[in-house]
Amino acid sequence: MTYAEPPLREPDLPRTAKVRPVALRTGWTTGACATAAAKAAVTALLTGVPPGEVEIGLPAGRRVTFAVARCDLTARPEPTAEAVVVKDAGDDPDVTHGAHLTATVGWRPGPGLELAGGDGVGTVTRPGLGLAVGGPAINDTPRRMIGQAVAEVVDLAEVGVRVVISVPGGEVMARKTTNRRLGIVGGISILGTTGVVRPFSTASWRASVVQAVHVMAAQGQRTVVLCTGGRTERAARALLPELPEVCFVEVGDFTGAAVTAAVGDAMTGVVFVGMAGKLAKLAAGILMTHYTRSKVDLSLLGAVTAEAGGDADLVAAVLAANTGRHAYELWEAAGLLRPAGDLLCDRVRQVLRRFAGPALTVDVAMVDFTGDHLVASSGRWPA
Repeated sequence: MTYAEPPLREPDLPRTAKVRPVALRTGWTTGACATAAAKAAVTALLTGVPPGEVEIGLPAGRRVTFAVARCDLTARPEPTAEAVVVKDAGDDPDVTHGAHLTATVGWRPGPGLELAGGDGVGTVTRPGLGLAVGGPAINDTPRRMIGQAVAEVVDLAEVGVRVVISVPGGEVMARKTTNRRLGIVGGISILGTTGVVRPFSTASWRASVVQAVHVMAAQGQRTVVLCTGGRTERAARALLPELPEVCFVEVGDFTGAAVTAAVGDAMTGVVFVGMAGKLAKLAAGILMTHYTRSKVDLSLLGAVTAEAGGDADLVAAVLAANTGRHAYELWEAAGLLRPAGDLLCDRVRQVLRRFAGPALTVDVAMVDFTGDHLVASSGRWPA
């Protein structure tokens, strides 16, 4: 069997990453819920009557109504109103589902809107997010939505309003996100570009991968380490202990998106650390490796087996393997894991170099399925 360079492919995902017999419910972003809470609180502050529901506009122009879970007025020491909207993420497995997006509102001297973050909303500590360092992690679209919603109640050219967004328990929720790595501490981010959460959409993961590369670049780092998940990240950190945490990016299926961002941000090096299945897909030229859009090319693994010195029986067994992991186990049992794994890593390196162009150096490592041991590499970590 001879090696021929595979075509490079970065297939699109379906609208949802899971297929179900019934439609999945959409939900609302933290930004939309914060906007509704802010409008409810300003309405109560102005009229003295807490509303049971409010209507807000989404960026695309659609008008939607939110129930107000709680709205309280306080007269002293200064008039304030506080409103709560409970986030419904629909059928999306969102860590902020059920969060109480809270807006506390009061008058301020001079016209205009002052927006601040309270308890449970993260503080930005690193550049590269498009937000001021030291300010609240409230993204641009939610900021605009809140401003527009408040302006529907009061004339901000004449009146000054201060809105503080908080999320009880937000600091705990943030532990299940990538916020700390991005330099957002103390809570969650107030996010959303459309106001709507699409269930099981992987668009947010892809965006977070690209954003992580941008944050890295903004801090002057020039080597990005792409890991497929938590176990491979742990292995990557052991291989490259000299690199700061921000350099390690969990790409999942979005290797192509991460490499494209790295090229755009003038990175000089990419290291990919993965397990056999993802590496086999990448070696076949597939840059987006979700199971619905790609499968392991066993003919490629058979060719690697032969090149590594495997006999005809082993090649046949690999060609009939159930999964990439099965092929890995066959190599291991035959004592060919290191040579076959090194060849596979080198093929991935060649694919990523073709995809990235000459600007980036590329190194590839394969780890075992516990993430505890390096088993092969494209040359940076020799046997």
